[in-house]
Amino acid sequence: MGKFVNNTEEFFDFCKENEVEFVDFRFSDMKGMWHHLTYMMDAVTAEQLESGMPFDGSSVDAWQPINKSDMILKPDVDTAFLDPFTADPTIIVICDVYDIYKSQMYEKCPRSIAKKALTHLSESGAGDVAYFGPENEFFVFDDVKIRDDINESYYRVDTEEGCWSDDTDYEVGNTGHRPRTKGGYFPVQPTDSMVDLRAEMMQVLKQVGLEVVLGHHEVAQGQGEIGIVFGDLIEAADNVQKYKYVVKMVAHLNGKSATFMPKPLFGDNGNGMHVHQSIWKDGKNLFYKEGEYGNLSEMARHYVGGIFKHARAVAAFTNPSTNSYKRLVPGFEAPSILTYSSQNRSASCRIPYGAGEKATRIEMRFPDSTACPYLAFAAMLCAGLDGIKNKYEPIGPMDDDLYELSLDEIRQRKIPQMPHTLRGSLEALIRDNEFLQPVFTQDMIDIYQHYKFETQVWPDEARPTAFEFKSTYSC
Repeated sequence: MGKFVNNTEEFFDFCKENEVEFVDFRFSDMKGMWHHLTYMMDAVTAEQLESGMPFDGSSVDAWQPINKSDMILKPDVDTAFLDPFTADPTIIVICDVYDIYKSQMYEKCPRSIAKKALTHLSESGAGDVAYFGPENEFFVFDDVKIRDDINESYYRVDTEEGCWSDDTDYEVGNTGHRPRTKGGYFPVQPTDSMVDLRAEMMQVLKQVGLEVVLGHHEVAQGQGEIGIVFGDLIEAADNVQKYKYVVKMVAHLNGKSATFMPKPLFGDNGNGMHVHQSIWKDGKNLFYKEGEYGNLSEMARHYVGGIFKHARAVAAFTNPSTNSYKRLVPGFEAPSILTYSSQNRSASCRIPYGAGEKATRIEMRFPDSTACPYLAFAAMLCAGLDGIKNKYEPIGPMDDDLYELSLDEIRQRKIPQMPHTLRGSLEALIRDNEFLQPVFTQDMIDIYQHYKFETQVWPDEARPTAFEFKSTYSC
């Protein structure tokens, strides 16, 4: 699969061939949310694709003030693909954002930041391409109810796969086949109730240009994952946006709700975005060295060391929600102990087993899908390149089950950990951001952390929870 068009001429030919009536221009904000403007096909010209489309940047969270609101969307036509969900033939084009006031790519546009990260890689001399392979897990629920008010707070998610549904009355009867808590990995039908739904998702993902490898039920009740082929940093981040769109829409059109929320179920596994990474130069994988531990080169170790050195700040981009840190607890395949290991899924960085020269890579296991993929990948690349530059050595390898270690043992061994809260990661970002500076501007970093405090940390910290009532009401 891959690209459907390579230039403007091919774009218009493709649109004519597919009788396209609408062009949907899309861009990502700092949260990673997709926004869009839809044009009539006959209103789009080659000159417009070159010069861009104006839009109101003040209506996007934490972007422009209202007195400097005019911005330009710059379409990247080789990202074009047909929208599989619209009633009328519509083509989607992913865009970058251009700042008319500074006459440059917008410093808060995540996709533009990711492109700067690739320039930084090239200028560093470390490599000429960075490959990323994200693995985005998701839940599918049958019903979702939420209430957040001054005197009450409430949520309830439901799936027929949930163990809590054992005594639910269904019109067709209760089958009793359920994966149970932590029991969802690989059982066949009828325990796995999402086979056909995932198959439809896989078919549509292929339809929009992703190279799909496999799909399977994940560990938790109602949880799934679909594997797609890796790409360079920009392609991989674009694919995350397409992947999330397709998964959500296929679930929606089947009367269900898909979410990439890190921890929607207490006591069961959460949703991660494990990210495989490698750096190449002149067609050679620089992370590979035969005979070393996991066939991992010194450069790769230093890259891991850089991510670990700056992990608490990097987490502000890779784990950017308060819910992220409810996933990063021991025992749920969401490691927070910053060491590396071959095959060991309790380490924050895993070296996949059996990889040859072309496939050797590192897998960071702490990120999740609330991350804006462009910012998360760019932040990890910046940290990794800083590690290569300064030859940071990560702690490890450690092949034992790290979940069995007590907090005292972790401290005695002086093994660093991920932050335990979003507040902790944002405070780390304030202290430690110089490694990002070749790519992220100081203004972007300042606005980002203020925005996350205002929209995530402070509202979350101010709200009482059901558990607090349970544990303190009678004190």
